[in-house]
Amino acid sequence: MTKGQVLAVSLMGMGRLLAASTCEGLANFSLPDTTITIAVSVPAGPYTAPDGTAFSSLPAFCRVAGSIQPTADSKIQFEVWMPASGWNGKFAGADNGGFGGSINYGKMGDALSHDYAAASTDTGHTAGSLGVLDASWALGHPEKVIDYGYRAIHETAQTGQAIVAAFYGQGPNHSYFNGCSNGGRQALMEAQRYPADYDGIIAGDSANFMTHLFSTGVWDNQALAVSYLPPSKLPAIEAAALAACDGLDGVVDGVIDDPRKCNFDPSILLCQGAETDACLTSPEIGTLKALYAGPVNSAGVQVFPGYPVGGQTGANGWSLWVTGPTQDTGALFGFGYYYFVSMVYGNLAWNPNAFNIDSDVAAADAATGATLNATDPDLTAFRERGGKLILFHGWSDPAIAAESTINYYESVVAKLGRIRGPSFIRLFLAPGMQHCEYGPGPDSFGQNGFDQGDPQHDLESALELWVEQGVAPERIVATRYNTDLDPTTGVLRTRPLCAYPAVARWEGLGSTDDAANFACATPASKVRRNPRLPTSLFVTAIP
Repeated sequence: MTKGQVLAVSLMGMGRLLAASTCEGLANFSLPDTTITIAVSVPAGPYTAPDGTAFSSLPAFCRVAGSIQPTADSKIQFEVWMPASGWNGKFAGADNGGFGGSINYGKMGDALSHDYAAASTDTGHTAGSLGVLDASWALGHPEKVIDYGYRAIHETAQTGQAIVAAFYGQGPNHSYFNGCSNGGRQALMEAQRYPADYDGIIAGDSANFMTHLFSTGVWDNQALAVSYLPPSKLPAIEAAALAACDGLDGVVDGVIDDPRKCNFDPSILLCQGAETDACLTSPEIGTLKALYAGPVNSAGVQVFPGYPVGGQTGANGWSLWVTGPTQDTGALFGFGYYYFVSMVYGNLAWNPNAFNIDSDVAAADAATGATLNATDPDLTAFRERGGKLILFHGWSDPAIAAESTINYYESVVAKLGRIRGPSFIRLFLAPGMQHCEYGPGPDSFGQNGFDQGDPQHDLESALELWVEQGVAPERIVATRYNTDLDPTTGVLRTRPLCAYPAVARWEGLGSTDDAANFACATPASKVRRNPRLPTSLFVTAIP
């Protein structure tokens, strides 16, 4: 009997396979390919997780840990945390960043604090010294790549839900998954491959086109090798872009609302005399234009969208993801390099300087495209079982261009037909937000937590209202605090995020820092898609 069948037995009221009257009794709970190593009651109060994550206070809970071995070369570590009392009847799956390799205790603790039962996995391996950048575990282990790609998240969902059913005597009423970056890719894998695992899914700033995203990281580094853009010049680039395009949406607020509409020409920054951080040399202008344009193969097809105009500065900006503090240190290049070394070629001597946009992208697609890419637009099964999907992306994301998520959304529309009314999918774009959070725009809207309680301001709560009461979200109010993500420092600005393709427009009265003075409106003319995008994945225009 599979884990899914075990859960089904519990849900149909045919009796639990094990009547676990105590948390400790789950140590003897039997599931296929699964070994439970820990089943212990944890008292309420401060708690430090095995990885050192410290919680000032958690409610009393049952902690179950173990491993799943679907293949001989698999070892998927997992944990399930369940409230000892006051369970809200819901199950939350926690996501993993980068190349995974560790259990997301922080998100489990957040879910537990809001009365969810929660589960997380290490994605089938333990990260090495490079943390989320580490991909050495993949060398010679194709089954572990599959575990990371999609199997570990699915196995953990089924295992976690079966353990919840055994502990409480009933399965969860609703199950939710909320992930960003690689977690957004995991979220879309669940919707595409395993539509029965979750009722509601949030996929943010998704790395779902991973083979092309990581190829872009290596391609970027080649562009930077021609003429490096030092971080000291990023403020001048951002300031010039804002001067050209900030007011296009009718509000001057330090944020470019839709970078696609900005016709900023970096040539205006050309040094007229001695080079300073306030200007760019001609080769640097060429590099910047290349990064804005993104990689195109020899057939003229866009491999991945280029970076947005604006939002270059800050701790989560280009100096982290694109340029790095010095050449060859951008985080996206690091992911790309270790991906090709460990997953594509299995060759520690692979030279990124010899990267070819045609042959190496083709090799990446052939080696891991079916395992790592979550680009399938056919969400029919997820829609038909009543699943709800929310996509979000920061317009100023320097790690994964927001147009990648727009492209995926439009591919779903092209596959399933123009989506109207309370269907099953919504996309929210956050102007000025960088990768999952931070940046000059409002960047706090409950996108990385569980059930903060207000569906007007909290994406997770809006998803639950949609799943459980059929109220589709059309507007989410995002907040920018005086200090990043710190409510105690006071509110600097609020702004509505509107369900795509609608955008927020100031109504002409009242403060432009107050979301109440903005309405969601569909643009009179919509931005045309790049005709060079591969039509097999994306549509070429918004009808």
